[in-house]
Amino acid sequence: MEENSQYADLQKLYDESHRIVFFGGAGVSTESGIPDFRSKDGLYHQKYKFPPEEIISHHFFEENPREFYRFYRDRMLLHGAKPNAAHLALAQMEAKGKLRCVITQNIDGLHQAAGSKRVYELHGSTLRNYCTNCGRFYPVSYIEETGLKDPAAIPRCQDCGGIVKPDVVLYEENLDEDMLTKAVIEIENADMLIIGGTSLVVYPAAGLIRYYRGDRLVLINRDATPADSYADLVIHDSIGKVLGSLKI
Repeated sequence: MEENSQYADLQKLYDESHRIVFFGGAGVSTESGIPDFRSKDGLYHQKYKFPPEEIISHHFFEENPREFYRFYRDRMLLHGAKPNAAHLALAQMEAKGKLRCVITQNIDGLHQAAGSKRVYELHGSTLRNYCTNCGRFYPVSYIEETGLKDPAAIPRCQDCGGIVKPDVVLYEENLDEDMLTKAVIEIENADMLIIGGTSLVVYPAAGLIRYYRGDRLVLINRDATPADSYADLVIHDSIGKVLGSLKI
């Protein structure tokens, strides 16, 4: 009964809103088969030669690029993952003119694959890669192909021989200031903010919630978050199930 009531409340808030912003994290993509970091099956609980949080740090990439790429190709690249009900619902909301944008902590490009046009990728994307020396762009297929014979092979630029780096924000690296500023402006001007699939413990991204001043703050996450008490509606359930239930 509570679930039906919560879903009805969400539908009412959605129907009354015209400038919706969605802010999402790893939980949005776990339903597409992409592991998160902190759950019992997440990357932090896998066994590697080095802790995952060290491997995907800036200093580790600089000092040990072979081990970085061994892990990166194995655990960070998509292997057949497809958009799920949450991605598809958000793309439909945007097409209807209800959703202003998606702000995501994910690096998998699934929002765009579902059809979303305005996506702010706070942590970058595995689909973009660039030479750290000359800046030449390379698609994700180049990272995959250079590792076919040796999974730890370091991808090198075909022009200058520089190391090709994924355009993702590693630990110890700063988020793009321009991207953050745009995200803040979108949240400030939203009449409804939906936060989904994130534990809201990773900063500075988690701090974006404080820029919302409206009275339609919705939190959708399987587990409780530090911001539950501030929300106007909290639903502890599957993000795909919840967003997929909306009459868009």
